[in-house]
Amino acid sequence: MEPMSRIFTLRSTHSASVDALRPDQATALVQILGVCLFVVATAIGAQVRIHLWEVPITLQTLFVYGSGLVLGARNGLLSMLLYLGLGMFLPVFASGSYGPAYLFSAISAGYLLGMPLAAVTIGTLSRRWNSFTGSLLSTFGGSFVLFACGVIWLHYSAGHVSWWQSLDVGWLRFIGFDTAKVLLVALSYGGVRRFF
Repeated sequence: MEPMSRIFTLRSTHSASVDALRPDQATALVQILGVCLFVVATAIGAQVRIHLWEVPITLQTLFVYGSGLVLGARNGLLSMLLYLGLGMFLPVFASGSYGPAYLFSAISAGYLLGMPLAAVTIGTLSRRWNSFTGSLLSTFGGSFVLFACGVIWLHYSAGHVSWWQSLDVGWLRFIGFDTAKVLLVALSYGGVRRFF
């Protein structure tokens, strides 16, 4: 059993093979492949969706969070920008829609536009906080950024009468689902870092 001080530490000195995907260690080819892999994974994750409220539950945020942890701030940002760019021409968004008109008019567009910011937040925080606890906090930080962008956009685009309504349908109803995603991503990344 690990000592409590090790469990709550934010920084790990352990060097892991997954760290080789970050820009300061990876070749240009590895970085390009990593970025493209997360673009494809995010597009596939977007197709797994459940519509319960105005904003669907999808699996794409798993890969938004993962891109920041695995690729770092710059390449996580690039992967999500490339995903949004791909959505200008191909139906890779959760609704099956695409194009600039959809990206800037859909009530859920704030979440899409928040994806690059979430990835860069996670990548920036996890550069120093690379232990399991650090990865978990970094991912929660990115989640906060993503939902803040989504709720603000939702409030104005859906014409909600109160911020409470926007918080309810845009964040509070997703807390359980998103917490599970954050834990899954942090546990997966932590497991890879520990054993490889």
